Amino acid sequence: MKRSALSLHATRMAALTLALVTLAGCDTLNDWFASDRVNYKAAGSAPPLAIPGDLTTTGTDQRYVAPPANLALGGATKRAVTAAGNSTEGQPTAQDPYGMHIERDGDRRWLVVNGRSPEQLWPQLQEFWQENGFALKTDAPATGIMVTDWAENRANIPDDWFRRTVGKVIDFAYSSGTRDSFRTLVSRGPSETTDISVTHSAMEEVLTGQDKTSSRWEERPRDPALEALFLTKLMQKFGLTEKQSKQLLTEARPATAPATLDKSAGASTLDLQESFDRAWLRVGLALDRTNFTVDNRDREKGIYYVRYADSMQELKKEGLLGKLFYSGTSTKKPGQQFLVNVRPKGDAVTQVAVLDTNGQIDNSSDAQRLVTLLHAQLN
Repeated sequence: MKRSALSLHATRMAALTLALVTLAGCDTLNDWFASDRVNYKAAGSAPPLAIPGDLTTTGTDQRYVAPPANLALGGATKRAVTAAGNSTEGQPTAQDPYGMHIERDGDRRWLVVNGRSPEQLWPQLQEFWQENGFALKTDAPATGIMVTDWAENRANIPDDWFRRTVGKVIDFAYSSGTRDSFRTLVSRGPSETTDISVTHSAMEEVLTGQDKTSSRWEERPRDPALEALFLTKLMQKFGLTEKQSKQLLTEARPATAPATLDKSAGASTLDLQESFDRAWLRVGLALDRTNFTVDNRDREKGIYYVRYADSMQELKKEGLLGKLFYSGTSTKKPGQQFLVNVRPKGDAVTQVAVLDTNGQIDNSSDAQRLVTLLHAQLN
């Protein structure tokens, strides 16, 4: 992985002044980076990443914030013991001896935890991301949306001889040139289960100009393997061993029903041959696979409130001299909001449509393009 122009310049300059000091008493960092693919915990020494003011998340009404596990009535929810001797969050069943399992739709996977509500698992999800080195940008238990701030995976930084020599003193000057963010969707499933999905977003700093002294941030494809890795870590947080969590990942159960286009209403809608519970989850995952961001959702009304998202509004294009973000003078407003409606249409059939502000099916070209995108993602 390349280091940014800032990182290379700062490293060389710092080496001239600090070499004697660092050579005297610096331990190597091999062990720190060799054992894991991810290491976001060390990102505190990197330059802080600030979100522009117009993207600051509105505070959540405290009436809807789930209490910490240790403040719940009678203490934390009692774990169950599996036949294998694990003390797990999920309630074991004949089909799920570990109290949980993984389902998949293409390269997307999600965790299903038996016998636990989203409210019971929310405090542990907060702890999970914080323990893995992330700050939460969105923490909304009322809507089941949790989003981490952008963070750097320090395990992507080459552990070369120079870094092993002087890294402890000037490690802040090193950068992988990448930033990652993760969105967690928590949904109430059928039969007292909770569905948890993790979606990865990524940006990369690319050097520009003839002398490569400037840089800009570009979007990178999501990494399904990284999403799967955090699902295994989450299962371990819930009480499984590493071997057991990998086993459930490889034994993921397919949960796919085709989506068909219906143009009989004068505008395109989608029909999914499955129950509302499963369709609600899959539509949320499909939206995550597009460039649309779920700002809010109301499961009782069956509505996702989404807008087109431009990641470049969060990671600005100038990265020189430590300014991973520039203040900018852009007056660009948040993207247009769309209402994606998921509602039962009949026995084991669910309709997906984009609605206008009057609650009618939106036949505008933008709305119909969104339906087309969802159709592609759901098949």
